[in-house]
Amino acid sequence: MSRPLGLFISLFVVTSLLLSVFIAWILSYGQLNFKKIDDRFAECRMSKAIGGSNIGGEFELINQDGQTVTSKDIFNEPAILYFGYTFCPDICPLDVYRNAEAVNLLKENGISATPVFVSIDPERDTPEVIGDFVKYHHPKMIGLTGSKDQIDHMSKLYKTYYRAQESNDDLYLVDHSTLTYLILPEYGFVEFFRRDKSADEIASISACFIRNS
Repeated sequence: MSRPLGLFISLFVVTSLLLSVFIAWILSYGQLNFKKIDDRFAECRMSKAIGGSNIGGEFELINQDGQTVTSKDIFNEPAILYFGYTFCPDICPLDVYRNAEAVNLLKENGISATPVFVSIDPERDTPEVIGDFVKYHHPKMIGLTGSKDQIDHMSKLYKTYYRAQESNDDLYLVDHSTLTYLILPEYGFVEFFRRDKSADEIASISACFIRNS
């Protein structure tokens, strides 16, 4: 083997080794960094959900004032998000009241958050109807509605379920999921709450996430 060729091979081997070490370092750093981000909320998380795990995203809806708003407009501070409808006879009012109480408890602890209500019944829940509903439950509550396509898109983003029961009049009921979501501005979705969580529990868990964000 000639000396130039041997030198070339030696340089190639050394370069390859250095490159391998560099790539390994990058991957290790990335894994450590990811673990660090994921562990940020480890002490707070009660569910098996992983923040940002394909839940949430960008949307465009209509608020209670008839204005077109986006996800960036709505989630500019911690938010307690719920999907329901104003004609709901029992479950929605209780859940929305509980979420409003959780926001009040957060305020008592110096944390500002916004309760958000998304209608899954756009046929009946006009901006005016939504406006009366959210005003009754909390002065800061944001009500959102929109076209069927917009609501379908929002529902898919948050993996919710809803289906209007067949009826010959406007007194139909809507079957729907009843999860409440905690959204943080810089992180998006980070946690969800089932119906068995009290306002105190939601406020306490949410405060942990917010303080660790």
